[in-house]
Amino acid sequence: MTVTGADIVGLDRIAVREAVRVVDLAGGADWERDTPCAGWTLRRLVAHMAAQHRGFAAAARGAGEDVTHWREPEDMGEPARVHREAAAEVLGAFAEPGADGRKFALPELGGSFPGGMAIGFHFIDYVVHAWDVAATLGVPVELPGDTLDAALAVARLVPADPARRGPGFAFAPVREVPAGAGPLEEALRLLGRDPERWPTGG
Repeated sequence: MTVTGADIVGLDRIAVREAVRVVDLAGGADWERDTPCAGWTLRRLVAHMAAQHRGFAAAARGAGEDVTHWREPEDMGEPARVHREAAAEVLGAFAEPGADGRKFALPELGGSFPGGMAIGFHFIDYVVHAWDVAATLGVPVELPGDTLDAALAVARLVPADPARRGPGFAFAPVREVPAGAGPLEEALRLLGRDPERWPTGG
């Protein structure tokens, strides 16, 4: 699940930094808001995001099999700080020489994957999660056009089999894509998000 010829590490960095930016906008009662991730408050979503950052960082460094790296933080009293620190960790791990050429053990996906592909998984997650947070807060997500084009290319590669979508899986079932949809809207719908319900998310 990679974009041929793309700098997947650079694209991922852009998506993660945007996720950090929008998470840093939250405060106070925002943490208890509902999100596009059904049943999750913003605090729970950001805990998940931090756990995924740390898990992928461990995987980039050869320790992904250890499930303790993938656990959500117990202390979420300062969600933005926890997320910011986890994001810095994964960006540092992915920036290490040769990271995209290593094998990443990803227990939640049941095996090991080439580094470039694994970073592609992380990239599309953080385009979507940046939007999730922005939509929760009612602010636009700000990503460059080439990043959105790359995200759409990756989203089109995600298996659409209904048996692999829904509760317990990374993405909800595919939604119909209307004619004229832009790359972000199309990517979100292909991955089961509902931009119509969260119209201020960009």
